[in-house]
Amino acid sequence: MHAKRASLLIPVLAAVLLVSGCGGGSGSPGTESEPTSGPPAAGAAAADPLARSVPVRVRIPSIGVDTPVIQLGLNADDTVQVPPIEAHDSAGWYKSSPTPGQVGPSVILGHVTVGQYGDGVFVHLARLKRGDHIDVRLKDGVTSVFTVDSTRTVAKASFPTDAVYGDADHPELRLITCGGPRTTQGGAYRDNVIVYASLTSESQ
Repeated sequence: MHAKRASLLIPVLAAVLLVSGCGGGSGSPGTESEPTSGPPAAGAAAADPLARSVPVRVRIPSIGVDTPVIQLGLNADDTVQVPPIEAHDSAGWYKSSPTPGQVGPSVILGHVTVGQYGDGVFVHLARLKRGDHIDVRLKDGVTSVFTVDSTRTVAKASFPTDAVYGDADHPELRLITCGGPRTTQGGAYRDNVIVYASLTSESQ
């Protein structure tokens, strides 16, 4: 994570989303797509950190996302779990990261495709641009509002561990899914799409 908690995540980063059920997006091998820009988003002042409260729902109006959030832990091999491949799939929050609004990067994962069920909850994640809003409803009734700083597509083999999970002095959000072409017919996807966002307000 981006606070001192970062050390908990780095050992399990390498296989965050190396699963056949996610995909979509675009990008070139070993490169990043052109970032929409770096943080913070223009005109978006950073908000004060929030109390710890687990996320229960994510809304992203600009790409039509409105999904429950489940909690994810680690697999037996110490890789991060991903949401199950199922119809009407949900996003998943990695529960060893800060809750959305705490200092550091809160990490939420989702699929782009879910096998026979078609599109996943993050099918249009790569369309997010600087200044778009992400609303994360917390269990305590507060909605943490994040503003997108940048959206990037990177090769899984070159996943930017430090940029995603390194130290941060303010509340941040990371949305991660798969992207790029499939490596085999109907198989895994080559890239990851990563959205970087900062907390800019809260509402009840």
